[in-house]
Amino acid sequence: MFSLRTQPALRRAVSVRSHVCPSCVRFNSSEATSFPENNAGPSIIKQIGGTKRSRTIFSGIQPTGVPHLGNYLGALREWVKLQRDANHGDQLIYSIVDLHAITVKQEREQLAKRKKELFASLLAIGLDPKRSIIFEQSRVPEHLELMWILSCNASMGYLGRMTQWKSKLALSENASPFEASAPNKPALKLGLFSYPVLQAADILVYGTTHVPVGEDQAQHLEFARDLAAGFNHVYAPHEGVEILRSPQTILSPAKRVMSLTDPTKKMSKSDPDPRSSILITDSKEEIRKKINGAKTDSLVGISYDRERRPGVSNLIDILCYMADDNTISPETLARDMGAANVSMKALKELVADTIDVGLRDVRGRYEDIMSLPIDHLSGLSKDGKSRARTEARKMVNTVYAALGLEPGFREDSWAPKEAREPRKPFV
Repeated sequence: MFSLRTQPALRRAVSVRSHVCPSCVRFNSSEATSFPENNAGPSIIKQIGGTKRSRTIFSGIQPTGVPHLGNYLGALREWVKLQRDANHGDQLIYSIVDLHAITVKQEREQLAKRKKELFASLLAIGLDPKRSIIFEQSRVPEHLELMWILSCNASMGYLGRMTQWKSKLALSENASPFEASAPNKPALKLGLFSYPVLQAADILVYGTTHVPVGEDQAQHLEFARDLAAGFNHVYAPHEGVEILRSPQTILSPAKRVMSLTDPTKKMSKSDPDPRSSILITDSKEEIRKKINGAKTDSLVGISYDRERRPGVSNLIDILCYMADDNTISPETLARDMGAANVSMKALKELVADTIDVGLRDVRGRYEDIMSLPIDHLSGLSKDGKSRARTEARKMVNTVYAALGLEPGFREDSWAPKEAREPRKPFV
């Protein structure tokens, strides 16, 4: 039986946080920025771009209910880290994107239930509604107003090359929406095809400077930048002024977490087999059962090879992602395990225990939040909506003014005074 006491590298790899520890984020003039491998601390945050300019950070997640481990490691944990490391003037905006969810059929009661579960989950992982704006996309109609304006300048050819609608309809990367004989073409609806335009509006309506996304969303962010640049070129009063700001990308260090039953596919809530994913609220027993049943292989020993041993590699990746720091690579961890003659059973036990310890506090907070009166979550949701609308209205009024349209809702009873004035262009 392998012992952590005799393996320093393994001890480091499975030193699990009960909360998301501070880690630095480094930004520069490039389009994509990443969380560094070392845990250099929050001081580097203050060196962003060599200035102390405030950031506006936006990201969204679809309401599929309680998030799974892939959601948590790939995105949500970084949201909390950004909140913790944010400067005083930074603005953090996180949206439950329920309008994106209805590009596929939804049951009314189920959608409402999933939104509540997701809102509670965001609070349970550590998002603070006093520090971050957390809201439901459908409650801020400015997203749709800006989407229409952006769609007037969005290229059909560009949208046709996007991968979102193709993957949803299980089409090849070369599929075209303009081919009459294209398979599944009748299933292609305007909402799915124009999904990236709404996603661009989600980002641009807040003057977002940075967007934490996974690698699979990088294409959509580039599209948003393209729409912003095109609008500014036509409607900005003079060169060097941005009405719509082009945001930078923040890439998470955690890549994709794969399915436990088919490790060649990404972990997903859409998988009909509940054993394929671990929810952040799963009990210790549920986690252990799912990890014990995770697909691996019959090869002897532990090694890291995503092509030849995707199941084993996925478990090792999870161990590394759950660790307190990113100083050990999965290759090194696998090599140390191989040298220690770690069995597959021992590996699975270690992974299950690591996940359980890492999610224990989240699970407890989720149960506490869900036991509160419904008015508690409703009140937080309403407050997030009001704060989001205040910011979004400023941008929409600015865009309307640039187009020569009358800025809307100036006298709307919901709008506080600060929302009625257009946002100043970014120089």
